[in-house]
Amino acid sequence: MEFDFTEMWNSLQTFVLSYGIQVVGAIITLIVGGWIIKRLVKLTHKALVKRETDPILIPTLVGVVKVALYGLLLYAVIAQFGVDTTAFLAVFGAAGLAIGLALQGSLSNFAGGILILTLKPFKAGDFVEIDGTGGSVNGVSIMNTVLKTPDNKTIFLPNGKVASANIVNFSMEKNRRWDKVFGIGYGDDFEKAKMIILKIIENDSRFLKEPAPMARVGNLGDSSVDITVRAWVETPEYWNVNWDMIEKVKKAFDAEGISIPFPQRDIHVFNEK
Repeated sequence: MEFDFTEMWNSLQTFVLSYGIQVVGAIITLIVGGWIIKRLVKLTHKALVKRETDPILIPTLVGVVKVALYGLLLYAVIAQFGVDTTAFLAVFGAAGLAIGLALQGSLSNFAGGILILTLKPFKAGDFVEIDGTGGSVNGVSIMNTVLKTPDNKTIFLPNGKVASANIVNFSMEKNRRWDKVFGIGYGDDFEKAKMIILKIIENDSRFLKEPAPMARVGNLGDSSVDITVRAWVETPEYWNVNWDMIEKVKKAFDAEGISIPFPQRDIHVFNEK
């Protein structure tokens, strides 16, 4: 069969005459719309920053706005060709349902992200423990919550898991109770040990006066008399206070002759003839 170039050329001319204006219009819409979307996304970001929106929310909100605007742009481009948009939306909806069933886990993470951003169980910089994983909140994207561990490891947790997990926020409250147990020997004066600990707390301005600190004998262990200490500090000072107090109490006990025992066992050896 001989290929007819004349017929092909006539068909091409007919197509250009019929759809050329729509194609040009679609291209112009795509270019101009893309430029406008970029500007609107930047303005949205600036507006959120200006309104002092929680930094953890900004990337997600900007992402949602961006997706919505590009969806409208796609709709406008298709409309340039005179396509029945009602039928298109029906097809798009059916395709969306099929994709949704295939990506249930991803949709769960997206829904979890919306719940996290709505309920706000934490904010950027908070130290949290989520289902046994601890770290500072670095951000929340549409799909993941990002934690930074104290040893500088980055952990990505799926939002679906985060939304349904037990969340412990160590930074939400202004003050935090410092709890510690110090064991001393049975032959030592526990009243003296309590006074030493309370004196150290009294001389440290980082401890709050109210609620008042306390030191009590909390347990009689196998090898030690355990003194339970409780005192309140401002949350940002918690760990600095913790490390300093361990050192100070150890030095004070050594200076006052109070022993800190360790587990011991007596072994009796019997020689049988």
